[in-house]
Amino acid sequence: RVTEKTLSKKGVEVENIFQTKYGALKVSDLVGKKFGTKVSLSKGYAYVLHPTPELWTKSLPHRTQILYATDIAMVILQLELKPGCVVVESGTGSGSLSHSLIRTIAPSGHLHTYDFHEQRSEKARQEFEEHGLQDLVTCYHRDVCESGFE
Repeated sequence: RVTEKTLSKKGVEVENIFQTKYGALKVSDLVGKKFGTKVSLSKGYAYVLHPTPELWTKSLPHRTQILYATDIAMVILQLELKPGCVVVESGTGSGSLSHSLIRTIAPSGHLHTYDFHEQRSEKARQEFEEHGLQDLVTCYHRDVCESGFE
């Protein structure tokens, strides 16, 4: 989650600024902006983009090894997924594949995703909720290799 303020290495609250090749982007400049809005940077500009699974994959905190867009596309194609499908995923991990699966099966499908690592499972659940996907996915903490699916 991105916030207007962040803690410096010395523990002091400071303005949250991202450095890009087009200059500095102040998080406070994004507050209240609609998707598609052009935002000025110190050496150029950027656009406020609606979050997509591809953007999430590029920026997510890596808790595990992840799949990238080309591999994800092949998985979705080979499984012949479409809106309304119900999918069971073993190994939620960082949620890269999960986000793309959810977009593919939405608005009427559902993803059931399992991870044996409790903290990873909980963190993924929180991220799905922050991204407004909680109605399309259920996270389980369970070792499916040892205990199977519910």
